[in-house]
Amino acid sequence: MDLKQSMRLLRFADIKQTTNTAPSIVTIGNFDGIHLGHQYILQKVSTFAKAQKAKSTVICFEPQPKEFFMGENAPARITPFRDKMLNFQKAGIDQVLCLSFNQKLATLTPDAFVQKILVDGLHAKHVVIGDDFRFGFQRQGDYQYLKKLGQQYGFDVSSTSSYLQENTRISSSIIRTYLQHGEFDRAFALLGRRYSLSGRIHHGNKNGQKLGFPTINIPMPTKVAVSGVYAVKVHLKHKVCYGVANIGIRPTVCGKMRLLETYIFDFNHDLYGQYVTIEFLKFIRAEKKFTDFDALVTQIQSDKEIAKSWIQKNMIIKG
Repeated sequence: MDLKQSMRLLRFADIKQTTNTAPSIVTIGNFDGIHLGHQYILQKVSTFAKAQKAKSTVICFEPQPKEFFMGENAPARITPFRDKMLNFQKAGIDQVLCLSFNQKLATLTPDAFVQKILVDGLHAKHVVIGDDFRFGFQRQGDYQYLKKLGQQYGFDVSSTSSYLQENTRISSSIIRTYLQHGEFDRAFALLGRRYSLSGRIHHGNKNGQKLGFPTINIPMPTKVAVSGVYAVKVHLKHKVCYGVANIGIRPTVCGKMRLLETYIFDFNHDLYGQYVTIEFLKFIRAEKKFTDFDALVTQIQSDKEIAKSWIQKNMIIKG
């Protein structure tokens, strides 16, 4: 999916320099996971934008604020940046303003945020926010404060109540917990889609090939909510396959960068450079360090058989 063709990805420099004065209907947040609650907000933004002939616009942050303040202690992401952008696009959003969350932005007052970004930058006509929304230095701004500024600058503000399912508020933290425990059906119920990660296939160190299990490799630049070995469904450009995947740092080979490695069953084609989506089906085991490569090969073979057996029983495939 080409972001350049159907959804604009903006940075702060873009809105400072633009001469475009088209009005925007805006929402603001991390949108980690883009779950059903997020989708409800995005739908409202899109509906308002079409009715008012404006641009449906999302403001998000990179890194996410908690990642800026907490570093490696920040909660793992549900959705990496590229997957988040793809889901915004699927929701019909016209443009996403991704702001670099740094010290300067962290100390921006609510008034300055509204004037520089919402008013001068995006020409906001209406702002839609969640009921727990906070913004500006030390989270001083809230719904009431934004509404007051809206009256001053001439834009409307509406708040959406928490999105409930079976009297439980849908939140990224709940979904993250489900994913970390391998409860993919529960996560699916709150996400509205099966959990997956996507990316471009890179060349690796060919360790899997040397061990007899060639893998496709996708770097994971941020910490995500899943870690370990899983049975997976692999969505290629024109084909769907199954396999077993490991996501982590690969301690046996002294890996340092997070990597999603996937061994596709009964498949032997060159996929380098292509984009692929890995759908997580079943947790098999946690990642661990093995004493030698023989032990690792034995474990990989066992993982493969466990994954294949589960897939044959649950996904109705043969072979």
